[in-house]
Amino acid sequence: MRIPSSILLALSVALALAMPARAAEEPKQATFYKSPDCTCCAGHAAYLKRNGIQVNIIETQDITSVKKANGVRPELQSCHTVVLDGYVIEGHMPIGAIRKLLSERPAIKGIALPGMPFGSPGMGGMKERPFVIYEISDEKRVFATE
Repeated sequence: MRIPSSILLALSVALALAMPARAAEEPKQATFYKSPDCTCCAGHAAYLKRNGIQVNIIETQDITSVKKANGVRPELQSCHTVVLDGYVIEGHMPIGAIRKLLSERPAIKGIALPGMPFGSPGMGGMKERPFVIYEISDEKRVFATE
């Protein structure tokens, strides 16, 4: 049996009107803690902005206290700490790992890319090997590799 196109059109319009409109997703708001002397942090903040994350930069002379307060163990530390949507993001994190964190919403404090690896967002140089991204949790577990 063939359904006339006028009926299909009417059904399509009725369905479209009955479905709730999707609100545009609000940009994510990040608090970006950094030392006033660090220049690579500005590069990572710009990278986050280009990827739709609004960044509020807070400069502090005591970045170590920020890391400690957010549960970032010394072996996971980098030069800056970001708090975004209830998670801690440590270091020059690729946007793919951030999106994975926010979409999966695991029961962890956050994620960390330790050190300042060449080729990571905001850092110069060429990427030398895959980035190993760790969970910020009670155990040192890999969250992702990019």
